[in-house]
Amino acid sequence: MPPDPSGASDPPTTDRRYLSSILADALRETTERRLLERVLAQPVPRHLALIMDGNRRYAKAQGLFIGHGHGEGKDKLEELLDWCLEVGVRIVTVFALSTENLDRSPEEVTELMDLFADAFREVARDERVHRHRIRIRAIGNVDRLRPDVVEAIAAAEAATRDYADYTLNIAIAYGGREEIVRAIRRLASQVAAGSLRPEEIDDRKVSENLYTADLPDPDLVFRTSGEERISNFLLWQVAYSELYFADVMWPGLTKAEFLRAILAFQTRKRNFGR
Repeated sequence: MPPDPSGASDPPTTDRRYLSSILADALRETTERRLLERVLAQPVPRHLALIMDGNRRYAKAQGLFIGHGHGEGKDKLEELLDWCLEVGVRIVTVFALSTENLDRSPEEVTELMDLFADAFREVARDERVHRHRIRIRAIGNVDRLRPDVVEAIAAAEAATRDYADYTLNIAIAYGGREEIVRAIRRLASQVAAGSLRPEEIDDRKVSENLYTADLPDPDLVFRTSGEERISNFLLWQVAYSELYFADVMWPGLTKAEFLRAILAFQTRKRNFGR
């Protein structure tokens, strides 16, 4: 190739890639800042419910082991909780493990149990949790979990029991239908004991016997992975929640996509069936 008569030469490939990376980061930061400004100008959801879907497909697409995908999913949840603190979401309920997930291969279930045991131990001593006074709760049939996971859950709940500024509910070994059946059984026991008359059973009574009895229903349900269904998550509680579905796999979720979900919620008019 003849020399450039101007004396200039193309920058090396590594330099071009570095420059492209800097420009991409600058554009991302600008986009996030503008979205954040718009979000903070309006009321945000008080209670956000998350279906964190796509860990396994993300790992497969990246050529990684499934366990690695779950690990990256855990890291993404920590990142998202920081975003929720930044915008002022007070209650977050995440679908971490369904009752059906317990029927996966023994190897994957073992990896998940190891991950949950470590995660609950870490959250019990996380300085951010204590600084922001975040109450940690597990909702679901925790008796189906491994003993060390149950122990770690108990430690995290005990360490944050007195906090009330924020709440993180982790739905683990959870099923929406099972939760409703549990509530019906509790109500039936009250009727049998004579402390409740059948005609006194209404929406409020059912809600009072759910895992989330002391919390407002979710304002927004946010699901990743491109699937557009609830998948047996908070079936009673999401009757009038707004829904937002994102195509991105959970570990690949960006702050911009999270903020767009909040913005979408803010543009909707909620009539609660009226």
